[in-house]
Amino acid sequence: MKATRTIITPAALLLAALFTASVFSLQKVEALRGKEATLEEVLYLPSAKTLKRLSLGYTGLLADIYWTRAVQYFGSKHGQHSTRYDLLDPLLEITTDLDPHLIVAYQDGSLFLSQPPPWGAGQPDKAAALLEKGIRNNPEYWRMYFTLGFVHYLDRHDFKAAQKAFEDGANVPGALPFMRVMAAKMAENAEDIGTAITLWQGVFETTKDKMVRDTAVKHLDSLRADAGIAELERRIKLYQEKTGTLPETWADMVRVGLLRGIPLDPSGAPFELTPDGAVQVRDPGKFPFLGQFEKK
Repeated sequence: MKATRTIITPAALLLAALFTASVFSLQKVEALRGKEATLEEVLYLPSAKTLKRLSLGYTGLLADIYWTRAVQYFGSKHGQHSTRYDLLDPLLEITTDLDPHLIVAYQDGSLFLSQPPPWGAGQPDKAAALLEKGIRNNPEYWRMYFTLGFVHYLDRHDFKAAQKAFEDGANVPGALPFMRVMAAKMAENAEDIGTAITLWQGVFETTKDKMVRDTAVKHLDSLRADAGIAELERRIKLYQEKTGTLPETWADMVRVGLLRGIPLDPSGAPFELTPDGAVQVRDPGKFPFLGQFEKK
């Protein structure tokens, strides 16, 4: 009985130390969430190496806690339309150091990092680095390569890096065939809205995170509105070449066979035709990323 007590006492002390350190670190994170964190403040966060030494093997539990805090931090900044997310990358680094196999932290965390403010941290290079870390630790997970290709293409505008990510992912057993299709598009230096829609559709279908899905929907709607505007303006040009004038209403274009009816944007509202022949959406607030896709 005495020997058992001798073993249990140090273990209890170590466990107490672990939770004291965890509580302190999380309290520090909570304190920083309420203000714009500086680099010096971020450095107060304990390292994953320190936490691992104190964890008594419960690194997975700590990783889940830190991932939860990262999501809460991102959500609060996102809700405030903040332009700075100083704690996000350090929190994600600690999370994935504690649990290198926590896939969601790489997948969704990288999208939090890559999106431009206020939708994200506007740090696509750090997002790519996080995904590369995830691939090193989880090389059999082909969807990580897809997300890396997505970040390289849409956020970093690096077609060569995107092509390599899709090609490497295509070689992973179980990867879907469209990975090779995407690699081929990157090889063609694809700079088209259709490719962007395909990638955002892939993000929407492969994540369960509500914030990521909502962002994907907004991107998809904005891209589809962009595509609709481009096609309508192409047809307006044809009308002008055919009649020598600009159409005054959509009915004018219906009469000459260039439209079948009043064109609708992705929200279901009619596109608006301006007197100078331009096309616009009725409510731009529904399409926050309208016009942001540009050839690089």
